Amino acid sequence: MTKLFLITLFSLLYIVPPQNPTAEIDAFWDEMSRTVAEGEFEEYAALYHDDAVLVNGISGESYPISSALDGWKQGFVDTKAGKMKAGVKFRFSKRMHNETTAHDTGIFNYYSQMEGQEPQPIYVHFQGLLVKKDGEWKLVMEYQESMASKEEWDKLK
Repeated sequence: MTKLFLITLFSLLYIVPPQNPTAEIDAFWDEMSRTVAEGEFEEYAALYHDDAVLVNGISGESYPISSALDGWKQGFVDTKAGKMKAGVKFRFSKRMHNETTAHDTGIFNYYSQMEGQEPQPIYVHFQGLLVKKDGEWKLVMEYQESMASKEEWDKLK
């Protein structure tokens, strides 16, 4: 009986390939980058869970993502209107994923460039906690830990 169980189990492991949540989560971060670059505020906001929290280690505050989105909205409007260019890229130092939860640690590089001005890049150490709900990944917590340097960013290639 035990042999039959083990044979069945091993057969299933070869027939049913394991899920690769990392590819889905990479697609999530790519979508976040796209919405910032294109000024798609509603699509960007939809990437967050309704109860998401922004933990801001730089200012020492924690607040609902809705408050942060209120402050970021004008940048999206200006980007969509062509008054500003913006972008964000992500690099990771540690990633822990399964089929329904994910935790990524790394640095993001955000830049904004108002018309006629030089780009203003910033680098921020961050952590993102995500859950998969109804087939979609949502960011539950964004922890902007501290400012990072370009040198730290370059090490994460």
